[in-house]
Amino acid sequence: MASLPSLTIIENSHVAPPHATIGDHKSLPLTFFDIFWLNFIPVHTLFFYDIPLITKTHFTQTIIPNLKQSLSVTLQHFFPFVGKLILFPSNPTKMPEIRYVEGDSVTVTFAECNLDFNDLSGNHPRKCDKFYPLIPLLGSTNKVNDYISIPVFAVQVTLFPNHGISIGMTNHHSLCDASTRFCFMKAWTSIARSGGLNDQPLLDNGITLPSYERVVQYPNLDQSYLKAAKVENFKEYQLPRLSGPSDKVRVSFKLTRTMLNELKQIVSTQLPTLKYVSAFTVACAYIWNCMVKLHNKDELALFVFAIDCRSRMDPPIPASYFGNCLTSCMTTTRTDLINGNEGFVMAAKLIGESLNKILTDKNGVVKDIVPFAELFPDGMPTMKMGVTGNPKLRFYDLDFGFGKPKKHETVSIDYQYGSISMSASKESNEDLEIGMSLLANEVDAFVRIFNEGLEAYI
Repeated sequence: MASLPSLTIIENSHVAPPHATIGDHKSLPLTFFDIFWLNFIPVHTLFFYDIPLITKTHFTQTIIPNLKQSLSVTLQHFFPFVGKLILFPSNPTKMPEIRYVEGDSVTVTFAECNLDFNDLSGNHPRKCDKFYPLIPLLGSTNKVNDYISIPVFAVQVTLFPNHGISIGMTNHHSLCDASTRFCFMKAWTSIARSGGLNDQPLLDNGITLPSYERVVQYPNLDQSYLKAAKVENFKEYQLPRLSGPSDKVRVSFKLTRTMLNELKQIVSTQLPTLKYVSAFTVACAYIWNCMVKLHNKDELALFVFAIDCRSRMDPPIPASYFGNCLTSCMTTTRTDLINGNEGFVMAAKLIGESLNKILTDKNGVVKDIVPFAELFPDGMPTMKMGVTGNPKLRFYDLDFGFGKPKKHETVSIDYQYGSISMSASKESNEDLEIGMSLLANEVDAFVRIFNEGLEAYI
């Protein structure tokens, strides 16, 4: 069996949907919402499931067959996950698509790991590179006649004997956003819990299947975004990958409902006319303020996060719409304006005003590409922070039949310093869990700043 540090491969599988459930071929055109993400890093998500006393025999004879069978049944309803991203570098004005051909499959790796399960699934600082062996890689890019073909989804299930398993997933961001990925996961876990033999659980549990109708039709924007993506440069395309050794550590923080309400009260009292003083707004503002305190120098800072556009389109499009349907919300400022304890309220003001500007724009949320010079007239920010995740999606409710996850991690925040993940917490959907990837020599200082700030405010 092939081995990696701390990891032994048990089985490399290729899971396909049941024969003839999709057809000989099927394709889904990309829209500008998807094209925007062509050059972005892949998305790596990781779930830890606590299964005390699990044995290798139980893993290979029970869990592996169930996960493979239930995934196969699920894929018949989510054909883009098993398809390939098709790009045309020699004809860069031709629209990309995700194409399924009968016989396509998802690479699923089953492995065994000797790392400390309880350490990896904790909230305390943990070395980032320990997580990388648990994340699957997407397959290689293939050149076929006048196009290139790129796998968009892969799975890895790793056994930690006597402790539990992890389920890692990687997807190309042009495949879908978090909302679609959550819909896929709800379907897969529902089928797996029921034994994985058929898709009846989807009907029994009222799970909505994806809508593939391309109701987002802005052909001029499609071409504008495609031009900006420079598809002609994809001839030798290879996805980036995370690898060690790394000087980063991963740490999770929780803001409870009580903390969030206190922070919201502080902002509302000082800024009574500010709209969108939500739990998300104050959580973002607080983390931004803490990072500025950590660096403690005057520089131009950027804070950016994505907004789901499904309900905000005119007319609104179905929540089940498959793909990406996001727009960016960003704000910039000099860090001396959001430093110190007073800086938290100013950070909330800037984020809230940016949200209000986008959500009340009479021209709607659909925007053309804006050149960097226009986005940043004062120069490129040197401190960048971005949020990934959607706290409204309850990833901690995803149960394959062996209980809800002990821990959920977005490992792909490691690619970019300043990226954070945000989700509803395991204990309560009204609490927020924030994942961060920090340099090892700064994590203690950040933890201190985070805790002292809460003591001062609450």
